[in-house]
Amino acid sequence: MTAIPAGPARGAALVSALVVLGTAVLTGCSEDPDAGTNGVGKLPAEEIQSRTRAAAESATAVHLSGTVVTSGRTYSLDMRLTSDGGSGEVTDEGTTFHLLRIGEQLFLKAGAEFWHPEHAEGDDSEDTAAADKLDGKYVKVPQGDPSYKRFSGFTDKDVLLDGVLNLHGTLETDGHHEESGTRTIRIAGDDGSGGTLDVSLQGRPYPLRLVRAGSAGTLRFTDWGRDFKLEEPKEDETVDYGKALPAS
Repeated sequence: MTAIPAGPARGAALVSALVVLGTAVLTGCSEDPDAGTNGVGKLPAEEIQSRTRAAAESATAVHLSGTVVTSGRTYSLDMRLTSDGGSGEVTDEGTTFHLLRIGEQLFLKAGAEFWHPEHAEGDDSEDTAAADKLDGKYVKVPQGDPSYKRFSGFTDKDVLLDGVLNLHGTLETDGHHEESGTRTIRIAGDDGSGGTLDVSLQGRPYPLRLVRAGSAGTLRFTDWGRDFKLEEPKEDETVDYGKALPAS
């Protein structure tokens, strides 16, 4: 055991100890925010964007949820997507419908109000009869029908991500943040007016949260790479309407 010196020597020892303690405290306060991360937080914003897009494109699956505003319409999405299809719900102007795509085969399930918005009890029109027939059923969407192109995009991982993972203007990093318990680095276009994207600092640099430019919606991305099985609906739950769907 080392004896503590007396007198002036003791005072010098205490001062030295306080200096060491102060240095340790200051070091702790200035801890590297990228310590223990995947390192992308230290990269320029353009490189971060490039790496997160590459990570997203290579992932086998993702769960995407939130809102997208396009052509003056607001869509709420809750979709699980794989490289070969997708499944989930889309809400458009208060009407919710379910989409399921396996390969090239697209199914759409919705209530009677989707197929015939003016549908009402006691209406015996041909349109109402068609709406009743399709109510709550998985309807096979013909590839030649205009609805196929419109709706299949919601189930196509590559098309959907390519359409939304865009920031506009000059890119800059916008600090370290957290999304659902995961540390992130945020990149922004034109100081945020061009959108912001939170990128994971843990594991692969997947995009986790996107705020689109021009108040065009906010999307969250989870379950990257977590595969799931797509199954065709049962035969008694399916309707093959024919070559063209009724207008909705």
